[in-house]
Amino acid sequence: MDEEIKRWTAKRKSALVMEIIQGKTTVAEAARAFDLQPSEIEEWVDDAKRGMENALRAKPLDIREQYEKQLKELQEAYGEAMLELRARKKLASLLGEDDR
Repeated sequence: MDEEIKRWTAKRKSALVMEIIQGKTTVAEAARAFDLQPSEIEEWVDDAKRGMENALRAKPLDIREQYEKQLKELQEAYGEAMLELRARKKLASLLGEDDR
């Protein structure tokens, strides 16, 4: 995978992810070699792991179900973060600290 890549197709992403999974390269090495952000490559690896998990299920979820499940988890995490933020603001106001 040494050639210059202008467009990262699913096939190219999966080849790179397989090299990472097989230990042939690391996320950091791939990021440097292909001028990509490590977080972007890590996201591809995470997506691949979710895809493999689903493929190995007795009854795989369809894509819509996967996204709905992920959306629900993200909404719950967002809600929890908002509650914590409100609680911190309330505590700060009770302690007489101003919002800076």
